[in-house]
Amino acid sequence: MPEEDPRIIELRAMREKARLGGGEKRIAKQHEKGKLVARERIDLLLDPDSFFELEPFVTQQTDELGVSDERFLGDGVVTGSGRINGRTVFVYAQDFTVIGGALGEMQSRKICRVMDMAAATGSPIIGLIDSGGARIQEGVHSLGGYAEIFKRNAQYSGVVPQISLIMGPCAGGAAYSPAVTDLVIMVDQQSYMFLTGPQVIKSVTGEVVDFESLGGAQVHLSVSGTAHLVAASEQDALALCRTVIGYLPANNVENPPFNAEETDDPNRMDDELNSLVPMDPGSPYSMHEAIERIVDCGSFIETQAGFARNAIVGLARMGGMPVGIVSQEPSVLAGVIDIDAADKIARFVRFCDCFNLPIITFLDSPGFLPGVDQEHRGIIRHGAKILFAYAEASVPKVCVITRKAYGGAYVVMSSKYMGSDVNFAWPSAEIAVMGPEGAANILYRKQIDEAADPAAERARITEEYRKKFLNPYAAASAGYIDDVIEPRETRARVIQALVSLRDKSVSSLPRKHGNIPL
Repeated sequence: MPEEDPRIIELRAMREKARLGGGEKRIAKQHEKGKLVARERIDLLLDPDSFFELEPFVTQQTDELGVSDERFLGDGVVTGSGRINGRTVFVYAQDFTVIGGALGEMQSRKICRVMDMAAATGSPIIGLIDSGGARIQEGVHSLGGYAEIFKRNAQYSGVVPQISLIMGPCAGGAAYSPAVTDLVIMVDQQSYMFLTGPQVIKSVTGEVVDFESLGGAQVHLSVSGTAHLVAASEQDALALCRTVIGYLPANNVENPPFNAEETDDPNRMDDELNSLVPMDPGSPYSMHEAIERIVDCGSFIETQAGFARNAIVGLARMGGMPVGIVSQEPSVLAGVIDIDAADKIARFVRFCDCFNLPIITFLDSPGFLPGVDQEHRGIIRHGAKILFAYAEASVPKVCVITRKAYGGAYVVMSSKYMGSDVNFAWPSAEIAVMGPEGAANILYRKQIDEAADPAAERARITEEYRKKFLNPYAAASAGYIDDVIEPRETRARVIQALVSLRDKSVSSLPRKHGNIPL
């Protein structure tokens, strides 16, 4: 047997060294924390044996302070491509065992390379982020590296889906990259994001706060709205990413993947929906329940669930077709639209439009939230984002009015005026400029004040107004509603509408881009 070539032996040793990242001791330390390392995460994310690694031998080139006396193969990030359920994706995973995952010039180049390849091939890009921030010892080279990533995040936005999984720290300017991507998934009690850490905040403002309270997963899910989804563990986060990818096309010129194995009957009717909306227009009900009963069984994935809970957005399937769901939740603030809800809805509508997801809107809102605070903070500007997003969206749009559709909330939320393709209303729908009490007080104030019993006269006029105007048939008679349907019919009718709109094509006026009121 011939003696083995020493060059082959050297290659195998180099490969093994690259595979170990920061070394066995640091890997063991990562495991002691209950955390996976970069390659383990990639193995869980991608289909078995599908990972094709790129540039495993890249090393750090710049160290202006002379701090790092060791060069790690791969330079703290594992990059390449693979498959998720047979579909190609590109991925990068920062390796916390190498200088805490800190980003330097060469790590940035590796990340930018796979981002460029994802855009060139029309494939999603997934980032597994676990980094303490910029590599200080590389000075401006590190900052330039971040800028290159940010630039690509912006340039490829709306071209290919970009998903960020925050698996550990994401501090400083590093947080801007995931903030620009389409979906941010965090791990509860393990990952966190912030621009300035607890120590800096304490020294500048005197506030005392820990990592979790400052930028933990629940903070970004419920308070800031930065996180779209939160998982209990790394394994759950990676599985969730695989699921979400299944709702999205590979790029902006493809249609979302149809689920040919869908077994939920498109014509299924749910009699429980007919009694869901209370007779009393002031009583709450669960729009989440309505959505779950209408979409394909078990297919609804709500995003930003803890943020602006008076609004609902998420992904679902209807007859196997991926769609975006937008609604209000009448059991929270009566479904009124405030600043946070407006931002949440507008961003999601634009996301759906980027990737050819039809938008299904369930409308039950008494209007925009009144008050000095909301007006001073710019509810006009934020509310205008919704109308801009819906008017600009060219994907199929179907709206179902379940109850209250008052004033501006009716107009901007996928009304026919705004270019909605098909508009349905339940018999419980109330479509008007404002609620009956407000209308009576404005239109008949003098008559009410001069009445022998003002309260009784107000009640009588309010009820007359409600019967005459607050029903779906007035709007239907003017052509603003396509049909009034039984709630139990909603699933079948919406799917019929989606099938008829499948080949919708809209030619936009030539322009660089619109100027949404940010």
